[in-house]
Amino acid sequence: MPVLLWMGMIFWGSTDALAAHRTSRFLGPFIRWLVPGITPESEAAVRAVIRKGGHLTEYAVLAILMARAVRAGAEPGARARRWILLAWLGATAYAATDEFHQAFQPTRQGSVIDVAIDSAGAALGLMAFAVWVERRDRRPIR
Repeated sequence: MPVLLWMGMIFWGSTDALAAHRTSRFLGPFIRWLVPGITPESEAAVRAVIRKGGHLTEYAVLAILMARAVRAGAEPGARARRWILLAWLGATAYAATDEFHQAFQPTRQGSVIDVAIDSAGAALGLMAFAVWVERRDRRPIR
């Protein structure tokens, strides 16, 4: 259930609700407050980094939730590589459908680069999750 809820939140965020022109309304003033005198070009670059960091983070969380779901349904002693790969493929596939969805939103655009960023976020999240599972279980991931 948490996976579906998170996927729904990502879907909602792919609408006009979190389009760049909307998030700039609060990110811009916040950045200018943090760094008075920042140039408009630098502010735009910082906003872009924050937005792409959001992509990375939301897909790291999605992949971890997917990994937990796949792992819970796996046979006892199943190889970790399998549930990690399935979770990464699921998160990456969802990233592609999310960008396809954005292509139909008037204020958004689909981007292959964003799919790559999302996929990298999923991989980073899964690496962190695998390390956590290994340490918690005190045995190497197979």
